[in-house]
Amino acid sequence: MKKLICSIAFILIGLFITDRVGGIVMNWVCQHSNDVLAPKLRYLQKEVDEDIILMGASRCHHHYLPSIIEDSLGASVYNAGIGGSNNIYSHYIVLQHILARHTPKLICLEVMPTDYCPQEDVFGVISFFAPLFGNSEEADSIYKLAGKYWRYEVSHLYRYNAKAASNIIGLVINRQKNEEKGYIPLPKPNQFPQEASKEECVTATDSMKLVYIHRFINLCKQHDIRLVFTASPKYTTVDVSHYDVLKSLAKEHDIPFLDYHTRGLYLDHPEYFKDNSHLWDEGARHFTSIFAGDLKRLFNPI
Repeated sequence: MKKLICSIAFILIGLFITDRVGGIVMNWVCQHSNDVLAPKLRYLQKEVDEDIILMGASRCHHHYLPSIIEDSLGASVYNAGIGGSNNIYSHYIVLQHILARHTPKLICLEVMPTDYCPQEDVFGVISFFAPLFGNSEEADSIYKLAGKYWRYEVSHLYRYNAKAASNIIGLVINRQKNEEKGYIPLPKPNQFPQEASKEECVTATDSMKLVYIHRFINLCKQHDIRLVFTASPKYTTVDVSHYDVLKSLAKEHDIPFLDYHTRGLYLDHPEYFKDNSHLWDEGARHFTSIFAGDLKRLFNPI
């Protein structure tokens, strides 16, 4: 019996040491990786100090050029969009980490129906941000909501599980070559989209997502940050009511909503799109000029 207890203790100690050493190694990898996500997480944690922060998922990441907005408004801009961060829980985590070190003057949030509607794997992508676990109690509250908190609390190595392979590859391959203050351009496609697809209107809501949208809005108010909702162009047709849930929230809180999607911007320019959901670099530059002009009319000076 004594031998069995010693063996179990030896195994547990070995697992603990392996986990802690592995966590240290993967933290080093994240601090040096040039993958798409790791440098942005480093920047948000340690360096972000711009006047205007752009937030959202991949359509934010690839659609807004900070330099064009900076030239128009005379204010510093950073694109904090993160591909795959496809609902309000991810945006709330990002906002909490930004506010831990900096208070911007304006936040532009690229919104989607997935910010309020039910999803099968609603917490599927919050693991992207687990390398920042322990730096913000409020951000970590999302992991409690998802039932993942104790996994990250107990295992340091597990925090790096979601992007381990891509971060290691990022030590060898630099995926940041064309990066511009968080914006990474999409290349010109071999073939442009042939036909605009039809998107169905989603009216069903997830009550907890709505709670966190309100928390996001209230955080901005508490820190005297101006907030704008925006929906950039897609090569899809939608009903004018497509964003009604979000527009109602925006109206309730007196938040400007710049909707370029339902108005069909660029539906006559398939050559601006890489696919039905994303603009490639030329389209993004053209769109950002329009967006910057609209922002300037709303907030001049910032």
